[in-house]
Amino acid sequence: MSSPHDVVITGIGLVSSLGEGPDAHWQKLAQPGREPVLEAARFAPYTVHPLPEIDWNLQIAKRGDQRQMETWQRLGTYAAGLALDDAGIKGNDELCTTMDMVVAAGGGERDEAVDADILAASENRNDRDVLLNEKLTTELRPTLFLAQLSNLLAGNISIVHKVTGSSRTFMGEEGAGVAAVETAAARIRSGQSTHILVGGAFQTEHSDMLLGYELAGYLHRGPWKPVWQRQGAEGGGVVSGSGGAFLVLEQREHAASRGRKIYAELGQVVSGRARRSRGELDAEIAALLKQASPSGKLLAMSGASGAHAATIAEKAALDANPAIAARGFSTLTGHMKEAQFPFAVALAALAVDRKAAYPVFDATAEKPFEGIPSSVLATAIGYHQFEGMALVNAA
Repeated sequence: MSSPHDVVITGIGLVSSLGEGPDAHWQKLAQPGREPVLEAARFAPYTVHPLPEIDWNLQIAKRGDQRQMETWQRLGTYAAGLALDDAGIKGNDELCTTMDMVVAAGGGERDEAVDADILAASENRNDRDVLLNEKLTTELRPTLFLAQLSNLLAGNISIVHKVTGSSRTFMGEEGAGVAAVETAAARIRSGQSTHILVGGAFQTEHSDMLLGYELAGYLHRGPWKPVWQRQGAEGGGVVSGSGGAFLVLEQREHAASRGRKIYAELGQVVSGRARRSRGELDAEIAALLKQASPSGKLLAMSGASGAHAATIAEKAALDANPAIAARGFSTLTGHMKEAQFPFAVALAALAVDRKAAYPVFDATAEKPFEGIPSSVLATAIGYHQFEGMALVNAA
C-alpha cells in the first residue's frame, strides 16, 4: 500500500570510472561481461578505478567556484547537480530554497605540496613549532586546515546550486553514507522534510586518500581481481575508485504534485555497528538481512569492498539465503567510501525502474537472476566498521 509520506527517489546523479549519469551507468552495467576501467601504473602496487573525463563547467558554471574546490568537492557538487537536473529541481528557486540536504563526507584531500614543503623545511630547523605556524599562516588557503573542512561540500552545493534548506554532514566511511540516507528517509517519513538531496563523493586518485586505507593494511596489491575473489591475494582486498552518488528523495505526494517521474520507493533503511573484535559481525549482518529483506527472490546490490573479513562475512550471509542473487558492484566501480551506500541505493533504484536485473559481474561467484526485480536490496558492510542495508521497491 502506498502512502503520501512514502519516501520516493526522483533524481539520481552518478559519476564513476564507468561514466556519468544514470543512463550511462545502466547501459554499461546491464551489458554482460563488462570490463572495469583500471589505473594500475600511477599508484603501483595499488590499482584504482579513475575518474572519467569530466567537463566541470556543465554543473559548476563559475571558474572561481571551481578553483576554490579540490577534486573531491568538485566531484560531489557535480554529482549533486546531476541529481537535481534529473529531478527537475535545478534552477527552480522555490524548490531549491526549501530543499534540505544531507551529505556524507570524509576529511577531504590534503594539500600535498604544503605537506612536502613543511617536511623539507623541518630537516634543517629545530624550532619546528615556529616553522609550523609560519607555514600554516602563509601557505594554506583560508578555506583549508591541513585538509578540507568536511562541511565545505554541502556549502559548495548550496552556493553553486542554491540548495538552501537545512544541511547536515556525516563523517565516517560507509557509515556516513548509511547514516545520511537513513536520516534523510526518516525526515521525509516524519513530515520534517518534503524533498532532500542526499549523497557523497570520494576522490581516490590522491596519495593521502590511499594512505588512509593502507595504514591499516586494507589495500589489495598486485594484479586486479573481482571483489569476491581477493581472499588469499596479497594485501587487504580493497581496490578503491573515484566517484560520487547523489539522490533526490521526496515525499510521494510532493513528487506527485509536481508530476515527476518516480524511479522507486525507498523502503526500510537499517544500520548497525557490530563490535567486530568480539566476533559480532556475522550475527549483525544476519540480523540486518532479516530486518530489511522480504521473502522470495531478491536481487542484492552489494557494496562489498573486498576487505577480507567484512567481505567474507557478507558473502557467507548472502549465500546462506538461496533466494538472494548478489551483485558486487565494486568489481566495476571500485570502493567509493562515503559514496558507496548512496551508489548502491541508486543502482538498486535503476534496476527496479528498468524492470530488469543486472547480469552477473563475476560469473565465478554470482548467480543469475531470472525475471523482474520488484524489490532490490542495497548493502554496505563497512570495510572497517559500520553496516547498513536498504530495501528499494517498485514505485
